[in-house]
Amino acid sequence: MRKEVIAHKDPKSPISEIFRTLRTNIQFMNTSKKLKVLQVTSTFLGEGKSWVASNLAVTFAQAGKKVILIDADMRKGRQYAIFGVSPRPGLSNYLSGVTDNENEKADLADYIQETEVQNLYLIAAGNVPPNPSELLVSAQMVGLLEDLKELCDIVIVDGTPCELVTDSIILARLVDSTVVVTAHKATKKEALERAVKNIQNVGGKIAGVVINKIPVEGKKFDERYYYYGENPSMNKGMKKRRTMSHNNNRAFKRPIEKREELKREIKPANIQNITRTLDREFPKQNNINNNQMENQRIDIPEEAPKALQRDIHIENKEEITIDKTNDILKQINEYLDQEKTKLKKGNDIT
Repeated sequence: MRKEVIAHKDPKSPISEIFRTLRTNIQFMNTSKKLKVLQVTSTFLGEGKSWVASNLAVTFAQAGKKVILIDADMRKGRQYAIFGVSPRPGLSNYLSGVTDNENEKADLADYIQETEVQNLYLIAAGNVPPNPSELLVSAQMVGLLEDLKELCDIVIVDGTPCELVTDSIILARLVDSTVVVTAHKATKKEALERAVKNIQNVGGKIAGVVINKIPVEGKKFDERYYYYGENPSMNKGMKKRRTMSHNNNRAFKRPIEKREELKREIKPANIQNITRTLDREFPKQNNINNNQMENQRIDIPEEAPKALQRDIHIENKEEITIDKTNDILKQINEYLDQEKTKLKKGNDIT
């Protein structure tokens, strides 16, 4: 089986999900349970009808439906190559009654081949006949479809391009509905309109149009749905965010580390002296009652910076902002550094 049967080779891929969506849309259209035979056709060669037909058949089989795929392109049929089965006997041999063994009777079971996909069976195109269109309008073709309806849940027919030969137009009368496959920026609008009109003129029904070969960005193509597993790109992003968070935590810890280093550098005796000096020169706020706090200036030694003297003046408790408080703490730290330097010089002299 070739890799192009993506619905079987990679059932978790986004393309496989698209084919399941197509299958679901067809099932919702089949409200009366009369859609048993579905044809897949196109306007010209290379638009991807055989690819769509094979993957659509796989998705129906994966849903538990018994599916028979008929390769009705008896001129250039390739479903046997896609699924890796024998090219003959096939549809042309069954309809014409001509087989490699002329003494063999035409038994339908001999023309239906099993595939690697469970519940999916295939009737290959067979030998190339001189009159494919005449075979499709024969009574044998009508009887074949009626027999297959009894044997399986759904029959999918891979037809021929409508603009090149009339085989799909003929089959449109025999099947329950038809899906037209087009190619992005390749199928002409006029050709699609003619194909739809020709199918409707013979009494056929159009289930819808599939647009194939739409370009997709590589980033979008590699995405996986969250219920199918982890996304490596998402894991990479999560790892990056965790690293950034860890770095931020380290940044928050730096001031604490610096304070610890400062404590190790200052001797206990010096810390006690600085504490006593601050207690004496900067009275605690708890010792000031609320009535005295308004418009009160705290006495500050001349050694303290003038900016600190200006900011310590409390005019109103409500006017104290975070920025002003940070500025005050900064000035106090500078003052402590100056005191530390003086104490260190005094110890060096002694």
